[in-house]
Amino acid sequence: MAQRRTLLLAGVALAAPRIARAQAAWPTRPVSIVTGYAPGGLTDLTARAIAERMQRDLGQTIIVDPKPGGATALSATHVAQARPDGYTLLMGATSLAINPALQPSLTPRDPRRELLPIGMAYTSPFVLHVHPGLPVRTTAELIAYAKAHPGELNFGSSGTGAVNHLCLEMFRREAGIDVVHVPYRGGAPALIDLRQGRIQGMFAAVLEALPAVREGNTRAIAISSRERLPLMADVPAVAETLPDYDGVFWQGLFAPIGTPAPIVERLATVLRIATEDPVLRARLAEQGVSLQTGDAAYLADLLERETVTWGRLIRESNIRPE
Repeated sequence: MAQRRTLLLAGVALAAPRIARAQAAWPTRPVSIVTGYAPGGLTDLTARAIAERMQRDLGQTIIVDPKPGGATALSATHVAQARPDGYTLLMGATSLAINPALQPSLTPRDPRRELLPIGMAYTSPFVLHVHPGLPVRTTAELIAYAKAHPGELNFGSSGTGAVNHLCLEMFRREAGIDVVHVPYRGGAPALIDLRQGRIQGMFAAVLEALPAVREGNTRAIAISSRERLPLMADVPAVAETLPDYDGVFWQGLFAPIGTPAPIVERLATVLRIATEDPVLRARLAEQGVSLQTGDAAYLADLLERETVTWGRLIRESNIRPE
């Protein structure tokens, strides 16, 4: 037994330098960043822009690999179960904080313990906009009108449990109003009905809302983030009326649990450089995207806080997927 233990220890000692050399040489081939959204959308294009900037400093190609499905659970599970060697990463989103309460049967059941945070990537708020036939121009006026007409206003979303739906639910609770939620299969059909007055309002992604607002087909009331959006600087934040309100879509970079610390640290460094790049920041700001620099601890704390916040809202509002 003693001889066997000695041989095992000797094997570990011999292997350690090889492992260290492999980690130091990483990456020696392309790296894959998996996303949970279909190609061509804002999330996909933003992930590609960040990946393109990261690969300059990483010295290897980064391939963005869309794997939509299961409310992004397919992509998250794929990465959680991947080999922890730094070659398969996840551009994880707000859904990581939503799914455990909304759809607890989906995997990973607890992303906080099944994925390793690397760093923050970006946030993107929503525009609260209404049909111009609604006689309101401010958040306070909208709240007052909704209170005077309980249950008469219909607000759309891109689907039950989507981030913009939860932003609506948060607004409804904090404002103390009664409005009807109308879920759609995506933001585009909801926006069509808003333009035509079939619904009276919605929280929409900036790039979806902006053309309708500029054309006068809808009226921007507020921005869902705590701060105003530079792209629409004249539109107040909801928080200027409801101080505790803050709801955005975010994404951050994750790796499988067990990924070696030197690899994680290098990824965190190139991600930080990308999110601080002034040219990239300016280009994405034109699309309503705010690059956010934040280390692993920042991303872990964000995921923890939002899992608690959205989970409580989902349970107390009895939100169920359709």
